[in-house]
Amino acid sequence: MGKDVQFSEGDWERTRRDWSAWWAGELERPLVWIESFEPPAGAELPEVYGFTTGFTEEMSAGEIVDRWAAHIACVQFYGDAVPKWWPNYGPGIMAGFIGARVRSTPDTVWFEPARQVSPSEMKFSYDADNPWWRRIREVTRAAVERWEGQLCVAHTDIGGNLDILASMLTTNELLLDLCDCPEEIERLMGEITSLWLRYYQELAEIIEPAGRGTTPWANIWSPGRCYMLQSDFAYMISTPMFERFVMPDLEACCRMLEHPFYHLDGVGQIPHLDLLLELDELRGIQWIPGTGHPEADGWPDLLRRVRDAGKLLQLYVSPEGARTIVRELGGKGFMLAITQQMERAEAEDLIATLTA
Repeated sequence: MGKDVQFSEGDWERTRRDWSAWWAGELERPLVWIESFEPPAGAELPEVYGFTTGFTEEMSAGEIVDRWAAHIACVQFYGDAVPKWWPNYGPGIMAGFIGARVRSTPDTVWFEPARQVSPSEMKFSYDADNPWWRRIREVTRAAVERWEGQLCVAHTDIGGNLDILASMLTTNELLLDLCDCPEEIERLMGEITSLWLRYYQELAEIIEPAGRGTTPWANIWSPGRCYMLQSDFAYMISTPMFERFVMPDLEACCRMLEHPFYHLDGVGQIPHLDLLLELDELRGIQWIPGTGHPEADGWPDLLRRVRDAGKLLQLYVSPEGARTIVRELGGKGFMLAITQQMERAEAEDLIATLTA
């Protein structure tokens, strides 16, 4: 097979060295992730979709991956960016594994209950023949075989525990059930966590033999096992509820992972931050302020609070936002994913500024 990814063995050695040092708290500079899509002039690339559900069921897993290979071959990786491919079946596809109805277009995926039942009537179990789970395993395996270690194949977005349950019950019903039948919700949370760990493990057994570490949907990479844990539903609940219904799941997942992160999505999650910072096994926080709020670099007090607690930070920032963070807080402990498309000279100049 020819070279499909513009990333050498030397690049992989540097990646493993510098990311390992970052995870260990020994890297004095920030990690900086910049990608640039640079297809050859006049290139005609096959159609792909951001959501892998956009491909028809008739299309083989191999053809999906071959289409994406043509695009990834056009990507330049700068700084600490790592070549990866993510099978995107929507946020919280585990709901589909356990019986939710999955509705999709090439542009989005959403989930809804297959039928409306009460929490007391629900019981979740593993189904190896579930069509969504079977398809994701096929696509993941095809990607690992196609790229032969040239890139890191990501875990699909399995989901967060309450997010998955909300897809099974609807958000409104789950909000009521947290108050009306909390013991049943705790039971279901335990079942979801147990299954989550199994799904992660089975995907890891496909991905890890390639020897290129692990990555989730987010721009973050580990030579061991990492994941971006989350509970977007937690935006709507109190901190005592977060402690009761979310923290046990996070604790169990963290025990399985070498480098777990948490996706702190929106200002409504800030009240839960102290609990997260007290979780020793949690290695870092990804801060996403949300629409209508300052970008990540506009929260220096929150960023300082996370770092002072001994946690790492992963942020999506503009070039100027990255400069602001390094100037005001220093770069150590940060992983800065640059959101702007950049040409080589511009990317190299920015990296030199941020890592000086």
